[in-house]
Amino acid sequence: MKTIPEVYIHCITYNHEHFIRRCLDGFVMQQTNFKFVAIVHDDASTDHTADIIREYAAKYPDIIHPILETENQYSKHDGSLTRIMEENTLRGEYVAMCEGDDYWTDPLKLQKQYDLMESHPEYSLCFHAHVNQYSDGSKTEIRPTQIKPFYTIEDAILSGGGFMATSSILYRSCYVREEGRPSFWFHCPVGDLPRMLFHASKGELGYIDEVMSVYRAGSAGSWNSRNSTWKVRRRHLHAIMKMYDAFDEYTHHQYHQTIKRKKWLNMKGHWRRNFKLLLRNLKIRQ
Repeated sequence: MKTIPEVYIHCITYNHEHFIRRCLDGFVMQQTNFKFVAIVHDDASTDHTADIIREYAAKYPDIIHPILETENQYSKHDGSLTRIMEENTLRGEYVAMCEGDDYWTDPLKLQKQYDLMESHPEYSLCFHAHVNQYSDGSKTEIRPTQIKPFYTIEDAILSGGGFMATSSILYRSCYVREEGRPSFWFHCPVGDLPRMLFHASKGELGYIDEVMSVYRAGSAGSWNSRNSTWKVRRRHLHAIMKMYDAFDEYTHHQYHQTIKRKKWLNMKGHWRRNFKLLLRNLKIRQ
């Protein structure tokens, strides 16, 4: 086993004291024939999240490497949170993702993804099926509509940000390490979509049709919980459209028609959701 970790786990957490133990348990239970570490970045939580991370770091010092902020980095809106994580996670061959309120369920998850990437150098990233766990306790297994061993950049563009859960991603670090994040990445209000598109522009996206992680949909701090109003969703849509235009430039318009179709689908979905919201509000007032 190499002394330098081959996989770095990228975990950002904020006020997740009710969830972080399960997240960290998913890291320390991993069984691998390679070395890995988890960079757990607490962004100045105001609850007991940092205390729990310290507890795990003391118990598993070879795995849990904490970064405990005293000042919230996300609120600066200057990219400092991402820069700190990139400086600490782009050292190995691969980066795995998991936010502090999500968790892994398979102790062989990292090994399976590592083996897939090692046997397929044409893959820039791989992901797997996952479960959406809702605030009412219900769960739904999430898979791509069409199951394939790998997906192309056209698949990634048309599928959008919900195509793969953050907790299911393992990607090669070399592309970001060597090139840095391109300009289109900075136009997007969320990180998952441009990350997927960036890696899709570098190679194929491998897929494992096994459920190995859980995404907590609707938990405090999740995207859905922070983007519930019409005005916020409209701003989000405009930012996404701007990102797609910048990605079109980045790829020298090779996928222009596919991007054009995706923008139309996004606009259509936006107005459909707003219409349903309007009808629901009218019904409530009656």
